[in-house]
Amino acid sequence: MKELETAIAKYHAMKLKDILPPKDTLPVVCNDSSILDVLEILRTRHHVWVINCKDDGKLIGVIRYLDVINFIMPPEKHSTFIGTTRTVLMSIQGGAEVASEVMEKSAIKINYNKSILYALEKMKNYNLQLLAVVDDENKLVGEVSLRILINKFLDLCF
Repeated sequence: MKELETAIAKYHAMKLKDILPPKDTLPVVCNDSSILDVLEILRTRHHVWVINCKDDGKLIGVIRYLDVINFIMPPEKHSTFIGTTRTVLMSIQGGAEVASEVMEKSAIKINYNKSILYALEKMKNYNLQLLAVVDDENKLVGEVSLRILINKFLDLCF
């Protein structure tokens, strides 16, 4: 039991930058990428990070798998009331053509110098299983998911 307590204390203190998967494995598109490019990635992934390629890769949003419903459904099928016109505009038939027009701008992010414990707390507070990992300049450097955190913990235990 003492070994497990030691492992978990070490695990909680680890920095995210030390456990990130390779950056080239990230599902990423530029803000001006076509919706078809987004859909191509979403065939095999549950999300796509949207970066501003002209601004050195700064994270500006995320498109989740379930967001696809909004942009492939016709505008007249959206329930509209005050404050919901954005989803109508986010549809292809509503005029959306590029990633920045269909992304969610409030991607939850975390700095790569933060600890695993901090990431777990943030995931719990926001009820999320995935966080964008950014550097000090808000550039996307990785992602941390609950699956990655579980695997890292198990690596320490065995």
